[in-house]
Formats: sequence, structure tokens, C-alpha cells
Amino acid sequence: QVQLVESGGGLVQAGDSLRLSCAASGGTFSSVAMGWFRQAPGKEREFVATINWHGDRTYYVDSVKGRFTISRDNAKNTVYLHMSSLKSEDTAVYYCAASRRATIAMQFFWYDYWGQGTQVTVSS
Repeated sequence: QVQLVESGGGLVQAGDSLRLSCAASGGTFSSVAMGWFRQAPGKEREFVATINWHGDRTYYVDSVKGRFTISRDNAKNTVYLHMSSLKSEDTAVYYCAASRRATIAMQFFWYDYWGQGTQVTVSS
């Protein structure tokens, strides 16, 4: 059983940067694919970014390409989401997720474990 705890969210202004962290415990972190998803008020949860076991493959939703970077440190059991040039439309609760069944995945149904989420609010 893998437990995930996100941190780093907050209130920032448009154009600012923020780094989210997701600490994993209770399992072999290096063997799981990791992803970040977000859910804005009144909207469905959407895929943001994913990274494979080794950290050498990543995918992003088009709306964040060039602004967000996902990375992982397997020695620290932590995955990060570096967000820059933030926009008001990035406002959402951000969730990290872990998948034991996929090497890398953009669809939520591949993910077995989810964190509780961290709020990111971008004021314009």
C-alpha cells in the first residue's frame, strides 16, 4: 500500500512559480509511474503530467507544456511538479497519483493510489 502526501500549494499571482511535492511511503516508489492531476471547481479531474519509473519519459497536457515540469527523486521517494508562468486557469486542487500497472499513463484509471490534494490558487 502506497501513501501519497502532497505539499507546496498556495495562493500566488499570475506569472509566479510554484513547486508541488508528493512524498510517497509504504511501498517501492521506484517501481511505480507517477502522475499529477488537477480538479477545478465545477470541473472534472484532468490529467496534468506523468513520469515513468526511471524519470526519463514525461507527458503533459497541452495547456501546461513549456510551463510545468514533472520530475522525481527515487532516493527521496518524492515526485515534483514545477509550475511557472502560472495563469488563473491553473487554479485547482492538484493531486498526485501512483500506478503499479503502467510504465507511464495519462488516464486516471491506470492509477492505484491517490493523495488528498493540495490547493493552488492563482490570482490575476
